[in-house]
Amino acid sequence: MSDTHFGFQQVKEEEKARKVAEVFHSVASKYDLMNDLMSGGLHRLWKAFAVAQSGVREGSRVLDVAGGSGDLTAAFAKRAGVSGQVWLTDINNSMLTVGRDRMLDRGHIVPVAQCDAERLPFPDNYFDCVSVAFGLRNMTHKDRALAEMRRVLRPGGRLLVLEFSRVWKPLEKPYEWYSFKVLPWLGKRIADDEASYRYLAESIRMHPDQETLRDMMEQAGLRNVEYFNLASGVVALHRGFKFPEEQRTEETKT
Repeated sequence: MSDTHFGFQQVKEEEKARKVAEVFHSVASKYDLMNDLMSGGLHRLWKAFAVAQSGVREGSRVLDVAGGSGDLTAAFAKRAGVSGQVWLTDINNSMLTVGRDRMLDRGHIVPVAQCDAERLPFPDNYFDCVSVAFGLRNMTHKDRALAEMRRVLRPGGRLLVLEFSRVWKPLEKPYEWYSFKVLPWLGKRIADDEASYRYLAESIRMHPDQETLRDMMEQAGLRNVEYFNLASGVVALHRGFKFPEEQRTEETKT
C-alpha cells in the first residue's frame, strides 16, 4: 500500500480514505452553515457561476460527483427539468443522506448513489455534464477520478471542477492567517470540530494549482481545458470537454 497525504500528514492510502470519511461524517450536519460562514456566502455565487458554464438545459443528463448536501444538484435539476436526469452521488453516507433529504425538502426527486469517484457505476458516454465541487481535493487518486469522469461523459459533454486553488500572491499572507487561525476557530465554535477545519486548510495547500490541474485534466483525455479564477484565485472553476472524434478513435481500436 502506497503512501499519500492527508493534509500535511503522510499516511497510507487506505488510512486516508478512512480519515476523510471521518471528517465528513463529523461535519455533515453543519456543512452548509459552515460554508456560509467561511465564505461569507460567496460559495453560492461560485456554484451559480459553475452552473452557468455547464451547458445544462432541458433534457440534459447530469452527474454531480461528491455532491454532498446537493446545492449543485438542485440547480442542475431545475435546468434539466422533468425530461432530464440528474444524479446526486457521494462516497460519504452522512453527506449523501443530508443531500438526499435536502433534495426532497426542495421538491426534487433525483436518483441518489453512494459511490467512489474512482470507480463510477455508470456506462460510458452517458452524461452531458459531470461536475465535482470541492470534492476532488479529497480524492486519493485524482488522475483516476478525472479519467472516470471523462469516461462517463458523452462525446461533446463537459466536465466542471470547482475547487479551492492558489490565491493571488499579494493576498497570500492574510489568506494564510484566515485559513489557519479563523477556519479552525469557526470549526471549534460552530461544528465542535477544530481538527476537520484545520484539515480543510491543509488540504487546500496540498491540492494542485490552476495550471497543474489543467494539465491533469488534459492528461485524462479532456480537451479545450480552461479555468476561471474566482475571488482572486481562492477558488477556480476548470472546464474541459470530451471530443466526439475521440470516441470514434476508441471504437476503431476495439
